Amino acid sequence: MSSEKKPRRPKAETPKGFRDYFGAEVTERAAMLGKIAEVYRAHGFDPLETSAVETVEALGKFLPDVDRPNEGVFAWQDEGGDWLALRYDMTAPLARVAAQFRNDLPSPYRRYTMGPVWRNEKPGPGRFRQFYQCDADTVGAASVAADAEICGMLSDALEAVGIDRGDYIVRVNNRKVLNGVMEVAGVLDPSDPDRFAEERGIVLRAIDKFDKFGEAGVRALMGKGRLDESGDFTKGAGLSDAQADVVMGFMDAKRETGAATAARLRELVSGSALGAAGVDELEFIAQILDGQGYGPDRIVIDPSVVRGLGYYTGPVFEAELTFEILDEKGRKRSFGSVAGGGRYDDLVKRFTGQEVPATGVSIGVDRLLAALRAKGRIGGTAQGPVVVTVMDRDRMGEYLAMAATLRRAGIRAEVYLGNPKNFGNQLKYADKRESPVAIIQGADEAARGVVQIKDLVLGAKIAASASVEEWKAQPAQFEVSTGDMVAKVQEVLARYGVK
Repeated sequence: MSSEKKPRRPKAETPKGFRDYFGAEVTERAAMLGKIAEVYRAHGFDPLETSAVETVEALGKFLPDVDRPNEGVFAWQDEGGDWLALRYDMTAPLARVAAQFRNDLPSPYRRYTMGPVWRNEKPGPGRFRQFYQCDADTVGAASVAADAEICGMLSDALEAVGIDRGDYIVRVNNRKVLNGVMEVAGVLDPSDPDRFAEERGIVLRAIDKFDKFGEAGVRALMGKGRLDESGDFTKGAGLSDAQADVVMGFMDAKRETGAATAARLRELVSGSALGAAGVDELEFIAQILDGQGYGPDRIVIDPSVVRGLGYYTGPVFEAELTFEILDEKGRKRSFGSVAGGGRYDDLVKRFTGQEVPATGVSIGVDRLLAALRAKGRIGGTAQGPVVVTVMDRDRMGEYLAMAATLRRAGIRAEVYLGNPKNFGNQLKYADKRESPVAIIQGADEAARGVVQIKDLVLGAKIAASASVEEWKAQPAQFEVSTGDMVAKVQEVLARYGVK
């Protein structure tokens, strides 16, 4: 008996936190991104593809609040000693490109990009370490007209992929207004930005968790602190009730109209020049959008948008889908956010030392695809190709020619290339491929210049429930001349909406 151990076979499994994407998912994602790209190009944005790998130095500060090695990125040291990492978003590579090619790129520079990003964080249900992002940004435009354009473009993109008007809303807020509110509340000193920095950080994190903790939880964090159900205590910002009232008033400032909302915000920031400037920007954005037909049924000023306010420096926006779906427990809930963005004027400063204004938006690709499936806009299955079956190995060239004829007419088609001995296996293959049609031609059909066309979709329906009379009235298999093959196949495909 040999003492040598058999080599251990590798496990055929996807790494933890990653997943594989098959036919329909890949096709649907590509189609959706193609429609979004058309909208972006129509607005004058150019595509940009950057390397999946960046230097750790170029990526700078990584994911916030992540207690993991390399701060949330997949990083390694190359043979030269340089640290490299997979990109964790599309904004950091844009910062590097804008700085590296600043003498060659037009200013402002308008680009869109689509592709995977990687995050070295703990995976969970629906939370993966690799996912797709779809971003559009304008670098070098100080006017908030650029922010308004991004909001309008986002609205157009949602409608282009099949989200009906009324099923979504783009909400716009402004970090400057919040800063003005914090100045009025006494936790921001314009003459000394570092003063109250800790308190402001706690306030920002608190309001960012409003959806999770509710008003009571946020107020607790603004005050002495919050004790959660597990007994863990989170230190608060130490604000008085009166100070907390000012901040909470900001989040509850939305009124029936944009003008009324702006008026309420102006009351809250009374005495703050920075806050007043933020209100002016919101009013300007609303005016521009309204002039282009983006009314309150599509885009609204809404101070309750708080996600990302700690990161952005000016306008911030979020696209929310308003229709209801059933969660895993069968309860109705709104679908929620599928895109977000805002102005971040410190984009290129790390590289050049000069402040460069920038604004942009990121669409959650997987969430938007899930929304389209929930609305029935995409089916979750892809129609397979027409399968040309093989009845005679010696006539393989003729079968391949048939498939070529179908493809020249714009029809997806393939020849069965497995073992043709068992014809039933060929039809099972076609079923597994979700093929709508199979082409059959034996020696007898070839001699008579005809083919058999098998409607696999109708055949499945007949097998499931049709009566003999229905089967006779609409047979699932019929014979046509070889010259009529393309037209008849197109007729069957049109019946099922296959292009």
